[in-house]
Amino acid sequence: MNRRQFQQALAALALPLAAPAARAQSWPDKPVRFVLSQPAGSGPDILARQIGDQLSRLWQQAVIIDNRPGGQNVIGAQVAARAAPDGYTLYYATTAAMVTNVFTFKSLPYDPARDFVPVRLVGRSPFVLAAAASFPAKDLPDLIARAKAQPGMLAAGTEGPKTFSGMVLDSMAATAGIKLNQVPYTKAPEALQDLLGGRLQLVCLPEAALTAYIQGGQVRALAVSTGKRLPQWPQVATVAETLPGFEFTGWNGIFAPAGTPAAVVARINADLDKVMAQPETAQRLAALGTMAEGPMSPAEFGSFMKAERERWAVAVKTIGLQPE
Repeated sequence: MNRRQFQQALAALALPLAAPAARAQSWPDKPVRFVLSQPAGSGPDILARQIGDQLSRLWQQAVIIDNRPGGQNVIGAQVAARAAPDGYTLYYATTAAMVTNVFTFKSLPYDPARDFVPVRLVGRSPFVLAAAASFPAKDLPDLIARAKAQPGMLAAGTEGPKTFSGMVLDSMAATAGIKLNQVPYTKAPEALQDLLGGRLQLVCLPEAALTAYIQGGQVRALAVSTGKRLPQWPQVATVAETLPGFEFTGWNGIFAPAGTPAAVVARINADLDKVMAQPETAQRLAALGTMAEGPMSPAEFGSFMKAERERWAVAVKTIGLQPE
């Protein structure tokens, strides 16, 4: 082999290593699509548009929001899972689509773990156990004591037994060894009206749905579902302070179809770090009841997802939830 042939052979060996880096450098050269399972105007939609607008400035390409609501996230998840794994279609997903659907459906037409690769966690949304200001219980230990003294006599409004709020409530009650009568509502404001009207004693709802009522003094927060107290409500204890290890939050995250080049995933992750570091992003998320997440690599997000699935598997077994 002469010198020229040797150099050509070295160049040929380097091509497979250079290709992913070259793809990441040239990506994106056309618009990027965010698939959402929620309708336009919903909380996730507003957040996705905020993040998409800022990414479009970085990328000098449009970020198109493709709303595919319905089927309890199944429609949107399928669209995203079947998209070409080239980095031009991303799935802006919630806890339900990527974790809890596995436990509430007997079968899913997509596999959250197999059909997607994690890109980055965007933010976490606390849930709050609350009562009307006139309710005698002042905190969670007081509530537990009253529930044990009056088994099955306290009614709690949620978004439904197989929704996040319903499962959080049932898991908390089971862990505490109490019985609460869960009353499902299709809209949070309806549950709050019944709470204020005395037809309910409790609600378990997203923080965003309760903030105005708590600030107005009509509703008292008894506990939050996060592992740590919320900076905006430092006086409100976590459930975990009474029931150690209890931690459940809703979240938003970005995923790519399985097979998307790792270099492209890393590029999107790095650009999301830049967007999430901007104060206006954190402020926008906070206004919608979501805590912005600090830097998180795709591998760290993958570990987070594994822990979430394990956490929910235990919770579902504890409450005896049956898939349909």
